[in-house]
Amino acid sequence: MNLKRTLGTVAASAVIAAGAATTASADWSLEEAAAPYAGTTVDVVFLLRPGYDAIEEMLPAFEEATGINVNIIRHPYENALGEQVRDFVAGGDLDIALIDLVWIGNFAENEWIVPISNFTSNPDLADPDLNMDDFFPLVLNAFGGWDGEIYGLPVDNYSGLLFYNRCMLEEAGFDGPPETWDQVLNEYGPALTHDGQYAFALQSKRNETQSADSFARMLWPFGGSFLDENFRSNLLSEGSQAGLNFRQELMQYMPEGIVAFDHAETVNAFSQGDVAMITEWSAFYSSVVNPETSRVADCVGIAPEPMGSAGRRPALGGFSMAVASQADEAEQAAAYLFIQWATSQANARQYLEMGGVPARQSVYAEPGVAEEFSFVPALVESWQDGVPEYRPRFAEWPVITEIVQEWGTRMMLGEVSVEEGARTIGERMEEVLEEAGYYSGDRPLAQ
Repeated sequence: MNLKRTLGTVAASAVIAAGAATTASADWSLEEAAAPYAGTTVDVVFLLRPGYDAIEEMLPAFEEATGINVNIIRHPYENALGEQVRDFVAGGDLDIALIDLVWIGNFAENEWIVPISNFTSNPDLADPDLNMDDFFPLVLNAFGGWDGEIYGLPVDNYSGLLFYNRCMLEEAGFDGPPETWDQVLNEYGPALTHDGQYAFALQSKRNETQSADSFARMLWPFGGSFLDENFRSNLLSEGSQAGLNFRQELMQYMPEGIVAFDHAETVNAFSQGDVAMITEWSAFYSSVVNPETSRVADCVGIAPEPMGSAGRRPALGGFSMAVASQADEAEQAAAYLFIQWATSQANARQYLEMGGVPARQSVYAEPGVAEEFSFVPALVESWQDGVPEYRPRFAEWPVITEIVQEWGTRMMLGEVSVEEGARTIGERMEEVLEEAGYYSGDRPLAQ
């Protein structure tokens, strides 16, 4: 895909959106909309990540303008789902749901969250400049949508990108990053692995990182997937087997112990100059280009993830915020106003500059953004053709991911063959789906 053409398309969309916004009512203001809810406290879970630090740093402006208090409860990612589920099941205090891409089906089907249309249809609450069309469609629908309904607005959004050490590549005789996974294996791998340095690191720790960042990353570019159109396992298909076997072969150019690498270890190995290339979330950009945290800050290059035989199918990840159904009327209104403000087109540039990754098309079309943030062209390209079901988004994923984590790790360690591991995952995955009612027709085949 031509990056200049892609950015040009985004810019054109932003111009159209801006034109539409000029017809919006000038009578609405955040201060007046929030006046009935001054003094209301909104409880929300945030993660220990830069995108949430950015919103918290911006928060005083919202609280001063509205009189609404936002109580942030910090959790590491690994605890966020369980803490929220327990709160919603018990009818607790959370007024906003923070929803990972793969939790949306669970939250929507359990009716823990409220459709966004409940608020966008209310002229007293809905900012005329909300401009839903300004969100990248893929991101809005994948992170905030379920079964044709939008529940949440995207926040802390990621795409997988190729981070590469330009200096190491040039020293090895390369004038740019690899375009394909085949090049990574057959050209860049041998040339960049020597003297204690490695060509590539693939974060593969036995948690969601194994499922999302390692296992799934190698399925889609080679034509594989978790499920076929009938919701049966597709892991023994030619494409899935090709991708998983490719992962095994590529391990020869990765650091020893790669199955214990989480994001922190992978980003650190790249930042210390021990690894020439990593495929990581766009949210780590600010870390690898910061001289205080990266020894290679001046050598960092960013590109889209490499293509496989099925094209470019980058990792897709991120979150949305949705209003919790358990909140009372005032809390729901206050929660919506906060979500609308935090994800607004007006705040997108500040959020970006403070370390967040907004899902607004218009901000990436603003003059100077692509030059200041070198990950932008690759990010915009990735968000054109990603796969919403990169990881299935239904309620059963938390169970299935544990199966993938166990057997995906055992594959990488050589304890089982790729075929045996894929067969076991598929059989156990189908058992979970059968028990949930997908094969009897009790549940729609939605992922």
